[in-house]
Amino acid sequence: MNEINRDKALVVFSGGQDSTTCLFWALRRFREVSALTFTYGQKHQIEVEYAERIARENGVKWEQMDVSFISKLGANSLTHPEILMDAEKPVNALPNTFVPGRNLFFISIAAVYAREHGINHLITGVSQTDFSGYPDCRDAFIKSLNVTLNLAMDEQFVIHTPLMWIDKCETWALADEMGVIDYIRTQTLTCYNGISGDGCGHCPACKLRREGLEKYLLQKGASQ
Repeated sequence: MNEINRDKALVVFSGGQDSTTCLFWALRRFREVSALTFTYGQKHQIEVEYAERIARENGVKWEQMDVSFISKLGANSLTHPEILMDAEKPVNALPNTFVPGRNLFFISIAAVYAREHGINHLITGVSQTDFSGYPDCRDAFIKSLNVTLNLAMDEQFVIHTPLMWIDKCETWALADEMGVIDYIRTQTLTCYNGISGDGCGHCPACKLRREGLEKYLLQKGASQ
């Protein structure tokens, strides 16, 4: 195992708006940034191609890891095409776009990968402000997992969540502050239906992304 280097960071990277914003955030704070993308049986493998391209274009070391066993553990609309996707969050229930264990597995595997590459900073784009009810996007979960990973491997990992307490409007504002809002708007893939850029406009991910962008552009226009 390589010695821990505190100037190195690993981004859990999907190629969507949030993780790409986090990638640029990391590039401004760490000397060396790597990105790890997971295939987990998701319907649209094209998002992996976007992740690789974005990483390569920005000089980031990129690797892909197959964790498709996740899709066999439970039924959800992101890994099972026969399940009709919830258009809105159900009352008193998790949306069927929730993939049980996804962030738990992603971050845990990323930590093992990071350990073997001398990295102790992990970055993920989860947000409790705009989390669609997903329990594994909450701050309490991330903090708990951080402690668990440090105990499990006797390391000093630091999990960074730059978007945890900001909504989509503020996420767009952050991208604009970093000078990458146009890049993120046109070159990322957030849509659950596999359409890049502004997406299909109908799925929950697209609605959240569009509403945040419209709110930010309105605020920006009013301030100019």
